[in-house]
Amino acid sequence: MNALFSATVAFLLFALQPVAARAQDDSLDIKLGQLIIFGFYGTRIQTSDPVYRAVKEGKVGSILLYGRNIARRNAADSLDILIRTFQEAAPIPLFVSIDQEGGKVNRLRPELGFPPMPSAEYLGRVNQSDTTAFYAGVIAQTLQQLGINLNYAPVVDVKNPLCPVLGARERCFSADPEQIAFHAGIVVDEHHRRGVKTVLKHFPGHGNSLTDSHLGLTDVSRTWQRIELLPYLRLIRNNQADAIMTAHIVNTQLDESRLPATLSRRIMTGLLRDSLGFRGVIFSDDMQMKAISEQYKLEDAIFKAMDAGVDVLMFSNNIPGVADYAPANIHAIMKRLVLSGRISREQVDASFRRVMTLKQR
Repeated sequence: MNALFSATVAFLLFALQPVAARAQDDSLDIKLGQLIIFGFYGTRIQTSDPVYRAVKEGKVGSILLYGRNIARRNAADSLDILIRTFQEAAPIPLFVSIDQEGGKVNRLRPELGFPPMPSAEYLGRVNQSDTTAFYAGVIAQTLQQLGINLNYAPVVDVKNPLCPVLGARERCFSADPEQIAFHAGIVVDEHHRRGVKTVLKHFPGHGNSLTDSHLGLTDVSRTWQRIELLPYLRLIRNNQADAIMTAHIVNTQLDESRLPATLSRRIMTGLLRDSLGFRGVIFSDDMQMKAISEQYKLEDAIFKAMDAGVDVLMFSNNIPGVADYAPANIHAIMKRLVLSGRISREQVDASFRRVMTLKQR
């Protein structure tokens, strides 16, 4: 047991004593739970809800908020109650996460009583550090006040107006990777000042895609450029990369096997970890997006993502009533992969340590 893991266990035993005995008896269940993030339905939560039950049992370690979770009346108060209900149920404090980029990806909308937040493209076009800092600070302060501690932002993909899911939706700062890194660094710093962690996305670069990975297989092999890695390298070296989200894109320049980056050990471990030196948490993009769910069986996709080096698997829960995607089943699949030896306990421990280190910070 290395020093970092010892410190993690000591923190849990001291700050989270009610779960201490359970963590000893069911340590694999607890560890795997910290590697799962789930979305849910409604602006209120019932104790019978599968996601709530999984959170209470320690089998889901983070939750994901969508517009469907934000009430049309008294939105802030309602969201505060919802988040506190989940946190009080969790044996280990949750990452409460959201996509709050500003612009068109804006869960906390002005008509619900939240501050207006412009797009990344607008900030890149203005290209003033104080403007970016101001609006990033507004976002981070809003999240902090609500109890949201993890933001899937900033986007560090290059701007290409032909990309239907990014450039066409004004989600990118610039076509210039240096300018992207500059503004993204400001966004990260403003979040950190308010105690909110950030997730850079979408590695190793989705900006030059000409199709949408939400809808099917997306291949960037002919359009991707190595310079798209530069924002990640800059932010990693500046110690500004808390976490990084994968892209479900095929890129044969990086992996000739045609595995999507999320499932590719060459890209997640070989490139991101070994070559770029990233030591933080790797989040998958939503495993229910069609680029994954229509190409791979569920257990195969989970195995490949974990084997590739992804730490936390995300399930948006956007397909209601599909039993395979129930939190308990996802957890059971991951546990089965470990008990069978296909995924090593050492790998689970390493991912658990990274997640707990970020939570402690």
